[in-house]
Amino acid sequence: MLNEYILTLITFVPLAGAVLLALLPAKGKLIQWAALLVTLVTFVLTLHLPAHYDYSAAGFQFESDHLWIASPAIRYHMGVDGLSLWLVVLAGFLAPFGVLTSWSSVRSRTKEFYIIFLLLQTAMFGIFVSLDLFLYYAFWELSLVPTMLLLSIFGRTENKRRTAIKYFLYTFPPSALLLVGMLWLYAKTGTFDFPVLQKLAETHAIGGTSCALFLVSLSFLFAFAVKVPVFPLHGWLSDSISDAPTAVAMVIAGKLGLYSMLRFSLGLFPEQSRHIAPLMVALGAIGIVYGALLALVQTDMRRLAAYSTLGHLSFCVLGIFSFTIASTDGTIYQLLNHGISAGALFILMAILYDRYGTYDMTQYGGLASKLPWVTTMFVLTALSLVGLPILNGFVGEFLILSGSFIVHPAWGTVATLGVILSAAYMLWAVQKTFYGNLSAKCSSVTAKDMNGREHLALWPLAVLMLVMGVASPYWMRAIDMAGTKLAQPAVTTLSANVMGGTR
Repeated sequence: MLNEYILTLITFVPLAGAVLLALLPAKGKLIQWAALLVTLVTFVLTLHLPAHYDYSAAGFQFESDHLWIASPAIRYHMGVDGLSLWLVVLAGFLAPFGVLTSWSSVRSRTKEFYIIFLLLQTAMFGIFVSLDLFLYYAFWELSLVPTMLLLSIFGRTENKRRTAIKYFLYTFPPSALLLVGMLWLYAKTGTFDFPVLQKLAETHAIGGTSCALFLVSLSFLFAFAVKVPVFPLHGWLSDSISDAPTAVAMVIAGKLGLYSMLRFSLGLFPEQSRHIAPLMVALGAIGIVYGALLALVQTDMRRLAAYSTLGHLSFCVLGIFSFTIASTDGTIYQLLNHGISAGALFILMAILYDRYGTYDMTQYGGLASKLPWVTTMFVLTALSLVGLPILNGFVGEFLILSGSFIVHPAWGTVATLGVILSAAYMLWAVQKTFYGNLSAKCSSVTAKDMNGREHLALWPLAVLMLVMGVASPYWMRAIDMAGTKLAQPAVTTLSANVMGGTR
């Protein structure tokens, strides 16, 4: 019985929590404790999915499928597979750390912050589990509103409203094009139901000319590429991550756009995705190097993290459009890795900011002797992000690069250069911040090492960096089945081309 309703509970418990917070008085830390409780309950609910998932079965599980609106035909259809299973768990896992990180840093309008944050959680869960295009689009649009509100109200700089407007202007118009593409599909097929549409796409049974299908596929891809963001559509990223509260910075980029690209661009438009793959592979490889080069010249920690994010997400774009099983599996795994490692990085930067009031690395130096635990966690996180073997980042990057080299050796070589550059800027940031002579600012401020709340927020992430590096098959059981299905059409086409050439 619970299997049928578990996805509904996961999605809407944060919404119910937001309503609860609205009714509670803003006294002491009551709002924080209530938000933490809601996120913990939601996370516990997400653990039901891997505990009861049938790893030997293909297709969607934990489905809830009911007629919502008769005309047009819109269904309340939810489900997860190997692609979305661990992303749902990841979203639930990171939410309590977002609350803990914001515990003391959000000092005004606390109730509003946590209400909006929980609404964002509902939107994220809805995106990951929706199997009806209209239902998915409702959650997709819902995710824009809380993000923009959190940026404009709780941003850390005076330019926060400008940043929020820029984010909206970058992401909303492509979403409107996405809606047009969905309506075109409905007009041709009479359904918004994703599994039905996917079967029609596999049998080439969606009506319309090849040109029309290609344009519709571009409307989907463009909306997702902006949200990732894919180079050169990244104009909103640096300002948004620089200004965003830590809890928002942990989730603002990557997961929603890349998941949607895998699910809908590849799922509904496999042929069209293969046609545009050479361009996307090139943009992915360029984005890796471009992001790393920009990160190398940053002195602001948040902007370094923003361009690092661009580089790491570009790895995922390269993996998606290489259309090999290894690169697709690596992309899905790298989504999880980036959520863990980048989340830890943002928390650590927030800890330093709380103590010294700046993200400017030129004002730091010699902190290793004063903050040994912060230093240890920062070094571990940096090594995870650069892909040190036995840590989680290595698995994803290795699979993506090994898969991409099979079909795009030149661009794979370019991407490998990005790995070297990422090691350079992360280790430079560690050296600049924690080693060398103690700076005047750091010596003038009496700062304590990590407190209990901060240990609680960072140790689970640190443990996962190691466990996901040495025990990746546990996650790959579900991921590989989804990755094989997404990559198979390209493999089939490639094999046919090779055979045709042989003849």
